[in-house]
Amino acid sequence: MKKILKNFIFLPLILIAAIAFVVMQVKSKPPIEHEEASYPTKAVEVIKIDKIPFRARAMAFGNVEPKVVLKAKSEVSGKISYIHPNLQKGASLKKGTLVLRIEPTSFEISLNQSKAGLAGSQSSLAQLQAEEKSSKRALSIAQKNLNVGIKERNRIKTLWDKRLISRSALDQEEQKVLSLRQQVQDMKGKLASYASRKAATRAQITQSKSQVDQSKDTLGRTEVRLPFDARIGAVSVEKGEFVPAGGLLFEALGVQAVEITAQLPTKQFRPLIIGLGNPNSTSPISLSDPESLQQALRRMNLEARVRLVGDSNQAVGWDGELIRLSESVDPTRDTLGIVIEVKNPYEGIIPGKRPPLLKGMYTSVELLAPAKPTMILPRKAVHQGRVYIANKDNKLEIRAVNILFHEGDLVVLDEEKDKNLIGENIIISDVIPVIEGLPLKAIEADEYQKNLALKALGKDVAINSDNNGASK
Repeated sequence: MKKILKNFIFLPLILIAAIAFVVMQVKSKPPIEHEEASYPTKAVEVIKIDKIPFRARAMAFGNVEPKVVLKAKSEVSGKISYIHPNLQKGASLKKGTLVLRIEPTSFEISLNQSKAGLAGSQSSLAQLQAEEKSSKRALSIAQKNLNVGIKERNRIKTLWDKRLISRSALDQEEQKVLSLRQQVQDMKGKLASYASRKAATRAQITQSKSQVDQSKDTLGRTEVRLPFDARIGAVSVEKGEFVPAGGLLFEALGVQAVEITAQLPTKQFRPLIIGLGNPNSTSPISLSDPESLQQALRRMNLEARVRLVGDSNQAVGWDGELIRLSESVDPTRDTLGIVIEVKNPYEGIIPGKRPPLLKGMYTSVELLAPAKPTMILPRKAVHQGRVYIANKDNKLEIRAVNILFHEGDLVVLDEEKDKNLIGENIIISDVIPVIEGLPLKAIEADEYQKNLALKALGKDVAINSDNNGASK
């Protein structure tokens, strides 16, 4: 019992002594030195933002079609007597080449008959003119006879008044004068009829000439000549075959130009015309006025580059021109039809390298607007509508930007709302963690910025960068 009591007294004393010893040891030690924790300086690539020349771009796709397609049809009926040896699918023929003839014999007979009718009418007119001339001479003679008869009657009448002759002699002279007057009137009536007869004959001549011209025209339609340099498409007839009027003969494709009806997404067409082209023009456009629409298309001054889809050699291309827009928007694909014209698609052919633009080829059409100073950033420099800036104190700063539209790897900013960004160093490399005020070491990506300027002008260059800050 005494032993337990003794332990109960000493245990608290030992515990108090131990606590006092620990406290004395802690107070006797020097204070611990504290170090301030901070993030290490982050090396980042930067580009200086400024207005640079930028060409809005859009890409459309479509098939090649000849601008001029002639589907030759027979204008007369008959048997085909001649076909050009090269009138075959895929062959090329020059303008003016006689490619086909329909048997002309029946049309030549008709022409000869028309000519004979014309000659007969002309002969009748010549005969009438000769008769008229003869009748005029006869009228002149009859008039002279009448004048002589009147003088003789007057002489006889003077004798009668003196009662030197009988009354019967005077009456006889009166009858002669009346007869001569009747002859003159008959001749005048006959001459008056020549005018109407000649008019009728001239009308017959006009009709006969029309028949001759018609026969000549019909005869000329038996020969088919190419109105332009062309490549031959489908041929629907053979030599010796009878063709009715209106029957299809062959198809000819013009080689002077081709058209590409391409489908362009409407969201890509808008950047080509908003704030681009001619910014000083405020005149409205009327789609119902062809001249107004064509002037608007010319004012846009778009450059069109045509390439073959799937061709590994993308350096091969053709220059085109936007000549018209389709009448409506495709509601399913939300695309606008555009028509691009490429002139001389069969020139400059290099076998194995540069083919001609043939009907049905599938092509891409790249449209580029004129260059205009614009605020451009690479897409990877924009993070959910914000950009990271290495400010003057080499600290990370985050700012919101106003995006007009995206175009491939590029982002176009609203220069009015984001003009305060001009001259700032925009970070284009990854930053982890993203904390405002993070200390930075800015490395200017000069090569990257040069490539960005080329990309903005529509050049095919890459604007990716590696981890070491060198542009590719």
